[in-house]
Amino acid sequence: MPGGRVVPSHPQELARSAEQAKLDAVFLADVPGLIYDTGHRLSHGLEPATLLSAVAVVTSRIGLIGSASTTLSDPYTLARQFSTLDHVSGGRAGWNIVTTYSDQAARNYGLEDTGSHAVRYARAEEFVEVVCKLWDSWEDDAVVVDRERGVLYDVDKVHALDHAGEHYRVAGPLNLARSPQGRPVLVQAGSSNVGRDFAARTADAVFVASQHLADARAFYADIKGSAKAAGREPGHVLVLPGISPYVGDTEAEARELFEELNELTVVDYGLRQLSLMTSGTRFDDVGLDEKVPGERFADAGSVTDNNRGRFQVVAGIVQRERPTLRQLLHRLAGARGHHVVCGTPEQIAATIEEWFTERAADGFNVMPPLYPHGLDAFASRVVPLLQERGLFRADYESQTLRGHYGLPRPESRYAAR
Repeated sequence: MPGGRVVPSHPQELARSAEQAKLDAVFLADVPGLIYDTGHRLSHGLEPATLLSAVAVVTSRIGLIGSASTTLSDPYTLARQFSTLDHVSGGRAGWNIVTTYSDQAARNYGLEDTGSHAVRYARAEEFVEVVCKLWDSWEDDAVVVDRERGVLYDVDKVHALDHAGEHYRVAGPLNLARSPQGRPVLVQAGSSNVGRDFAARTADAVFVASQHLADARAFYADIKGSAKAAGREPGHVLVLPGISPYVGDTEAEARELFEELNELTVVDYGLRQLSLMTSGTRFDDVGLDEKVPGERFADAGSVTDNNRGRFQVVAGIVQRERPTLRQLLHRLAGARGHHVVCGTPEQIAATIEEWFTERAADGFNVMPPLYPHGLDAFASRVVPLLQERGLFRADYESQTLRGHYGLPRPESRYAAR
């Protein structure tokens, strides 16, 4: 970011590297405010849908997933943004549905706060319903381009919503034709009780932070079971845990890289991030080399029964590993609560295979600790081993993100009318 100028070339290069490795998608998170106020980090300053459009023009196959908030957006604008991205990219768009908990971000949008967890998810339910109706409002064959009659589209196949709900009133229809995927892929990352239930009913893919194989298997089974109970095909709701790989020629070398990077972390920033991840819990009275008090996580719940997903993840680390505060900050620094794997390419590939075969994951959200080095190491050294084991494609077989994920293209809900 020379002279404070943010340029898109870095994410474009990363996306090209990921595409060369035949990865499913790149994922850009978003924080619509300067919530990390320690002066050490600019929180995802570029708006994802706009940035992913810049990424789309330098790539051709890799999926493009961006976060957008149901609390701080309106359904019509968001539906247009991601439908446009799907058109521009030829069917590679995905929306990571977030509800946003930051009151600082809320004040940027004229709100006092983001509301309670329950209120945010109630709004999200209706928000997603409206967005999907807008994406469906044009039937697939609505565009006719009849030059003799001078007709561009069949008005009988373009449908108004006339949605009047508790939170939104949207007339519709959308002002552009149905996009290549029908609907962009829906991704969700909530691990609380409400978040998991929402994901099981709504999402095509679920991002999750799982530290241990047993926890990951429990979460996987819970999501699949809930999806089936909601009348969905469980195989059409993908579970994608985050994994942060540290790759070395030996396990000791990988561990050395882990420790070297952790020594570069800033304590003030780490404490701020820890507080945000634990619903405002403070640790100012705990020395850096003192054990983190386990009693501060007494109400965290379990992997499949909790109301604060990331809080429970941190609680699991504290309960299992009994770290000092410094060790906990290091543990969360790069992976932010996701599974850290330090090892050789063979060890990392074996871990991925184990989680997949043990029904703990359908795939992974790969989160290298350092870019571009970490991505290059994973792409050049781990991916070939996964291909040799028959666990990953040698080349793309589809043009769309739904195709990469093995998901069907949904029909417009209005098509049968």
